[in-house]
Amino acid sequence: MDILQLVDRLEELFNQSRPIPLTNNVVVDEDKMLDLIDQMRVAIPDEVKKAQKLIAERDRTLAQAAEEAQRTLQLAKEKSQGLVERDSIVATAEGRAREVLHQAQLDAEATRQEADDYVVEVLTNLEMELERVLNQVRNGIRAVIHQQEERRGQAAPAAGPDGLEPPEGQDFAG
Repeated sequence: MDILQLVDRLEELFNQSRPIPLTNNVVVDEDKMLDLIDQMRVAIPDEVKKAQKLIAERDRTLAQAAEEAQRTLQLAKEKSQGLVERDSIVATAEGRAREVLHQAQLDAEATRQEADDYVVEVLTNLEMELERVLNQVRNGIRAVIHQQEERRGQAAPAAGPDGLEPPEGQDFAG
């Protein structure tokens, strides 16, 4: 029998009961009441039991889902924190790399400038030394030519060994 029908019969039993005067109480046939209660216990549908099982299963599933969501959220937080830290490290490293590269470029330019200055200084000194040596060579040549001419009895020429006059204010003596 359906539980709703049994509830209707229980209501009928209540309505057919005798009221106790001057109270809200009624006298109910105990055997009929207990018989209806037993029938109701037997008539509780499997759906109610299944519903209770489903509710219990739902509660377990919700608890598991909440736990899984918490774990997932924690993993996501840890991963995002790691990404933020990695991005920060990468940004710092890139900034440092730019600084090092810029400093290296400045150092390279300074080194080139120093090298150029050194080369100019060395070449200038070399030029002066070559001029001094060249003057010595010219004076040596003049001296030899002068000695040859003296031996031959001629006077020394006014021009240098290459046939050129010495620059103004300068002689081949250096």
